Amino acid sequence: MNVGKEIERMVSEKGEKIGLVFEGKEYTWNEIGKTVNRYANFLKSIGAGKGEKVAIYLPNMPEYIFLYFAIFKIGGISVPLDSRLKIEEIIPLLSHSGCKYLFTYTPKGFNPSFIKEKVKNLKEIITISENYPDTIHLNQMIDKYPSDFPVSEIDENSISSIFYTSGTTGIPKGVIWTYRHLDSPVESLKYYNYIKDGDTTVCPLPLSHNGGIAAALLLFLGVKLVLMERYSPLKLLELMKEYRASFVFLVPSMFVGMLNLKEFENTKLPHLRWVAVFGAPSSPELLERFRKTCPDAKLFSGYGLTESAAPNVLPPLDKIKPGSVGKPVPWMEVKIIDENGKEVPAGKTGEIIMKGWPITPGYYNQPELTKNTIKDGWLYTGDIGKFDEDGYLYIVGRKKDMIIVGGLNVYATEVENVIFKHPKVKEVAVVGVAEKLRGEAIKAVIVPKEGEKLTEDEIKIFCRKHLASYKVPTIIEFRDSLPKTGSGKIKKELLK
Repeated sequence: MNVGKEIERMVSEKGEKIGLVFEGKEYTWNEIGKTVNRYANFLKSIGAGKGEKVAIYLPNMPEYIFLYFAIFKIGGISVPLDSRLKIEEIIPLLSHSGCKYLFTYTPKGFNPSFIKEKVKNLKEIITISENYPDTIHLNQMIDKYPSDFPVSEIDENSISSIFYTSGTTGIPKGVIWTYRHLDSPVESLKYYNYIKDGDTTVCPLPLSHNGGIAAALLLFLGVKLVLMERYSPLKLLELMKEYRASFVFLVPSMFVGMLNLKEFENTKLPHLRWVAVFGAPSSPELLERFRKTCPDAKLFSGYGLTESAAPNVLPPLDKIKPGSVGKPVPWMEVKIIDENGKEVPAGKTGEIIMKGWPITPGYYNQPELTKNTIKDGWLYTGDIGKFDEDGYLYIVGRKKDMIIVGGLNVYATEVENVIFKHPKVKEVAVVGVAEKLRGEAIKAVIVPKEGEKLTEDEIKIFCRKHLASYKVPTIIEFRDSLPKTGSGKIKKELLK
């Protein structure tokens, strides 16, 4: 995708039409185009250009989208970072990616001198809305830059983004997207005719994640995007009603939170055509509640990974099967294989592997990880699934040691490494356990050192200092020992 050309087209076609809304402020396409150009000129003025890596460490706000588009317009590489990560969690990501520029707000513990000292490759730190020593304050100067910027040709095989999908206390895992990958979410939704010109959506998903950037790219299909800074179930419901949302992407915790509101039953959403809940909960009571309030709206799930520029598997809106995530788009091959790598027939479970142009070329600066995950063009997802006789895919479970909390990936080893740092901890194992609201909860089973006493609050407070809030264990259990195999490996299945 050449984002510069896409913006030029939208400005020409839409002009004074509203494209983006945030906290009541509306942005026309003329305003979006001019602002993106100012950001592109600013990037150029500080030395950023083709192939330069620019990190975005912000909560959801219009500036995030302007930065995405400006980076893509100059042929740069965006490195989006979840704003819920602590400063100490982003430092290894900035170093690993080789970012020269960091756009940020001023979170608790923000110390630009400390960041620059730790990240030797970092050239400039740019703050969005506040003056701060040793930084550039963008909002004070952005209007001084020209509102026009030339559209240049972009090599679709060059890197557009690096998405970090794992924690930072272990080996960073940066998924590479090329400029071609920016087309993937858009093309998948177009194929199944999900989107109509003039549609409106509300986005509570973090722009730093696959789902967030997918929502931003839908602007180029003529969708009006109502952006939420952070998720609130009541606010989401109010915005869907106020702006007559046509569709919405949610993770299970967001969907459940909205349905559990007492206001939900009395809220009419006649314009809502569909809701996609990736990893949708299967509670019959909740599904029935949704159908009663939104009888004409479709509810479904889909499938894909950041490594495959999701979504890649979706159901036709007129043929949704309960429990299934749908059918692969034609340009994606999806197979189910057994432990010997052989494809299994319909109805049999095995590991899901995928192949096609949306598959990432690999993990940034991680050749061994890339080699172990992508083999002969096939992405080994680590997810367990099966096909039915009609070619519909069903997700059964996960092979990887990963916990999904409210749609966000948490790696057990990352949490374990943090808890191990506590001076009173002898051993720890972290597992995911089923939870209705968020899909999975994080459980830490801890063996204290001899003679030491630990409390749940002590561990949680310690974790909050080093981890994003969604990575902090909600269940703490203390034991005298952990179950182990003969070779000394912890039997995590028993802990679950």
